[in-house]
Amino acid sequence: MASIRLISTSTVKAASHKEYPTHQRIELTPWDLQLLLVDPIQQGLLFHKPKDQSEITTLIHHLKTSLSRTLDFFTPFAGRLATIENNDNTISYFIDINNAGAQFVHALAIGVSVADIIELVYVPRQLVHSFFPLNGVRNYEGISKPLLGVQVTELADGIFIGCTINHTVADGTSFWHFFNSWSEISRGFDQISKPPVLKRWFLDGIDCPIRIPLSHNDNSDGFALPPLKKETVFHFTKAKIATLKAKANSEIGTNKISSLQAVLTHLWRPRLHPPLPEEYLGNAVQAGTVTIKAGDLLKRGLGYAAWEMNKMVALHTEEKLRSFLESWVEKPRLLTESSVAGNALVTSSSPRFNVYGNDFGWGKPVAVRSGAGNKTHGKITVFPGVEEGSIDIEACLSPEVLVAMGNDMIMSSCMFN
Repeated sequence: MASIRLISTSTVKAASHKEYPTHQRIELTPWDLQLLLVDPIQQGLLFHKPKDQSEITTLIHHLKTSLSRTLDFFTPFAGRLATIENNDNTISYFIDINNAGAQFVHALAIGVSVADIIELVYVPRQLVHSFFPLNGVRNYEGISKPLLGVQVTELADGIFIGCTINHTVADGTSFWHFFNSWSEISRGFDQISKPPVLKRWFLDGIDCPIRIPLSHNDNSDGFALPPLKKETVFHFTKAKIATLKAKANSEIGTNKISSLQAVLTHLWRPRLHPPLPEEYLGNAVQAGTVTIKAGDLLKRGLGYAAWEMNKMVALHTEEKLRSFLESWVEKPRLLTESSVAGNALVTSSSPRFNVYGNDFGWGKPVAVRSGAGNKTHGKITVFPGVEEGSIDIEACLSPEVLVAMGNDMIMSSCMFN
C-alpha cells in the first residue's frame, strides 16, 4: 500500500522584497471576489527523475531558491488576503503584498512509480490528491493561510510538483503563467519572458474596494457533496479531434465549430476594448451555460450540441461582460459548492495552456493531474495532451457513468490503460 511521508515544510518568501511603512495592496474585482467560498486551483506536473538522482537535497534547495526568485515577479502570491469591515455592514477584501511567504512541502511517496499514476484506467484519487498542499483550505482562508502552496513529492522513479493557488488571486491562465515563469527561472533565466501585469482591471466609475454584505461572508452553504469514487483521463489524439470536429460541422452545415467548443475559458478575453493583456494576473473568466435535454442530444447529434455551445460563446460580448460586472457590484453573488454542483458537466482549464513546456532543468513533464479542489460530480478538466494537437480530458463522474462511457466505442479508445 502506497503511503506519503512528509519530509519538511517551510516558508519561501520573495527574494528581493523591500519593506515599506505600509504594505502595497491589490484590490479584487468581481471576477476574483465571486470565488471566495470555493476551493483553490490545484494542478501539478509529473516528471521522470533527473538522471543524477544522488542529490535530491540539492534539487529541493534549487527549487526553493528558484521559487523565491520567481515570487519577486509574482509578489501577490507571497502575500495574504486582508479585510476591512465597513460602517455599512459590509466587508471588503484585498491582497496585502506583505511577503508572508508561500508554503513549500517536500514529501516522499513510498512505493509509488510514474506508471502507477499514468497507466491506470482510473486515477488513484487519494494518492494523487495527497501530492498537493493546502488540501481542504477555501479561498477566503487566505487571510491566514498562504495564497500559494507548492509540494514536491519524490516517487521511486519520478517527481511530482503540485501547486495550490488561491483562486481569488489567479485563474487558470495566471496559474500556468506562474508555472511557466518558475520553470524559466529554474533553468537559469535571470528574467522571465512575460512579466505579469499586477494591476487589476475595473470598469470606469466603480468604487474600490468593492463592498460585500456581511451576510455573504457565511463560510458554508450547508451543501454536502455526494461521495466521489472515480476519475479518469480520456486522451483524444489530433486525428480523432479532427474527425469529431469535421463530424460536428458537417451535421450542422457550418465550419465555425471549434475543436473543443466546450472550453469556455479565455475565448472572450480579446473582446474587451482595450483587450486584457496576455500577462494579466488575476481572474478574467466568465461562465456560460448550455442547457440541452437528453432526448434532444441523442436525437439531434453531436453537431447540434456543439453548435449550441458555439452560439453561447458568441453571446459573450463586451456589452454582456460589462453588464455582469456592473450588476455584480450592485448585488454581489458568491459562488458556492451547491451552485457549481448538480446535474451538469462543468468544464474548466484549457488545451491552450503551456503545460508541457515546463522544463525545470531535467526534462519536460510526462503528465498533468489536478488535485481535490472543486471536484464535484460532473467536473471536466481540460488539458493539452503530450503530443502536439492532442487533448486530455479529466472526468470526475460516478462509477456507473464512467463504465457506460467506457462502453462507447470512441470514448473507450480514448481511455488511458
